[in-house]
Amino acid sequence: MTHHEKRSQPYLIALAVLIFPCVAAAQFGAGYGPPLETVPPPMEFETSEEHYAWLLEQAGRMTEHDFDSLPRWDGLWNTAGNTSMDAFVDAPGFSGQVREGVLTPEYEVAYKERWRQQTELGQVQYDRLTHCEPPGYVRFLLEPYTHEFINLPGISYQINDYSSGTRRIHIGQEHINLSGTHSWYGDTIGFWDGNRLITNTVDLYPADFTRWAPMTSNQLESVEIWELKQYPDGIERLEVQVTFYDSYAFAKPVHAVYAFRHATALEDAGYRVTHWECESTNNAVMDEDGGTTYRLPGEDGFVDPRGFTLFPELPGQSFDPVYNVALDTE
Repeated sequence: MTHHEKRSQPYLIALAVLIFPCVAAAQFGAGYGPPLETVPPPMEFETSEEHYAWLLEQAGRMTEHDFDSLPRWDGLWNTAGNTSMDAFVDAPGFSGQVREGVLTPEYEVAYKERWRQQTELGQVQYDRLTHCEPPGYVRFLLEPYTHEFINLPGISYQINDYSSGTRRIHIGQEHINLSGTHSWYGDTIGFWDGNRLITNTVDLYPADFTRWAPMTSNQLESVEIWELKQYPDGIERLEVQVTFYDSYAFAKPVHAVYAFRHATALEDAGYRVTHWECESTNNAVMDEDGGTTYRLPGEDGFVDPRGFTLFPELPGQSFDPVYNVALDTE
């Protein structure tokens, strides 16, 4: 074992201990701090555009922030729970039934099958992430990995290190779609109402809330209200009240709240967000029944994430220079 290996090994073990409890505990449910409470708007709107325009009217005008007055959400953040499943299932955990009348008939049938797989088999047979699709929106709001939030006067960047997803919120602007199509994170505009960031997202690919939650269509839109809140005992939580609109998937607008907490353990460990992608490490394939299975070492088509480039005869072409090993596939 080299000096580099000896030095890196304890750090990697410690980092895994810090990360995985966060992943297991923070993705769903009550999360961190006082119980999360979904706060729907005081009236229902037909479209996200109407909702967003009403919030702007209530604010009176956009708050003009400069670099000194902008709310700062610096550092690393982990998800701290959300109420999204409450809208679709009538009990916590995986013991409830799909709520009737929330989804349109076609999407309700599709979701009941997805929920049946989760409750009866312990997992959903197919997850689009195995295709190396990015989480996209809405999964961005609940993926239990590291997030960063960078507020600038004309734009806010929201970054999720899972699949290196980045949302761009264009402050004080109108929607623009020069390409004439949709995308994983859509087009998001926003304005500041004091210290609250109000956003409107449109032009999204069809996706899902997560593998055991309903699918969404290419008509999904949303209005979000972001606010950093302080609670007793030094608890600080970034909360996002969201209303989702989808004329194909939802019988009526869906409301939820998501939350984030400071990832102090990761910051103390010196964790740094790096680029992430799954194309070079993906061994998931579709079986004949439409489910997901995996290629194993030694099987045709197996991708070794610790292997080499197409030019192994040249020095420095290993993907794993720290340990410099590859899986034995013979």
